[in-house]
Amino acid sequence: MQNYEFDRGNAVQKNEVTIHPTALIAKGAEIGRGVKIGPNVVIGPRVVLGDEVDIGAGAVIDGHTQIGPRSKIFSYATVGSIPQDLKYSGEEASLTIGSDNRIREYVNISIGTEGGGGKTVIGNDNLIMAFSHIAHDCLIGNHCIIANSVQIAGHVVIGDGAVFGGMSGAHQFCRFGELVMVGAAAVVVQDVPPFCMVQGDRASINGLNVVGIRRAKFTVDIVKDIKTMYRFIYSENLTIEDAVQKIEAEVKSSDIRDKFVKFLNESERGLCR
Repeated sequence: MQNYEFDRGNAVQKNEVTIHPTALIAKGAEIGRGVKIGPNVVIGPRVVLGDEVDIGAGAVIDGHTQIGPRSKIFSYATVGSIPQDLKYSGEEASLTIGSDNRIREYVNISIGTEGGGGKTVIGNDNLIMAFSHIAHDCLIGNHCIIANSVQIAGHVVIGDGAVFGGMSGAHQFCRFGELVMVGAAAVVVQDVPPFCMVQGDRASINGLNVVGIRRAKFTVDIVKDIKTMYRFIYSENLTIEDAVQKIEAEVKSSDIRDKFVKFLNESERGLCR
């Protein structure tokens, strides 16, 4: 990483870095090799850009923000902005974004807050489409797709491979398990277990994400176990506690079973039904 300090109008081309002459790069920002920074971009003093990051025209990258290699930030996104939370009072907080992410036009992503652990984290290889909002203290896994105008409130946790349909929303503190699919315009106010689909306002369970499960190439036995666990929760009128006991008694131990049980045990808002 190297630091760059220059006045508006002076282009920089060094270590394969290309910075448009109208970009404003604050002293202290760290820029990796092969980075491209477009017209009228603003980069704050505590931003770290990994190798081959590409920043589109008019984007603003601020705060204590780190962006991993080969990620692309499209035009007019605001990444690392202060939270839209009245409790935030300027405390130390951060945003960490992994590698190979695509953050489309006008997306807004906030840093964390003291009350939520002080960090927002986004994993690798995610697609966040135009006009979406990722609030403070969210934890998002890998390979997720968040479609246009999705609104994710603070403290939301999203597992690997989740898909959110356009204009859907997540209430603060909700949790979404691995390979969850959220229907377009759904309003989700409770936790969604792994591999499930939800839709509607307020969102309710609409079956298993069969397409996602198929693409994950699970074994026949694992798919059977997922269907059994789903049935215990949603077809047998059991409480979460009773469903967990039945899963542990009747489903063979595996990483998938253990993740599923852990998700159920840690639910504080209750499950979407």
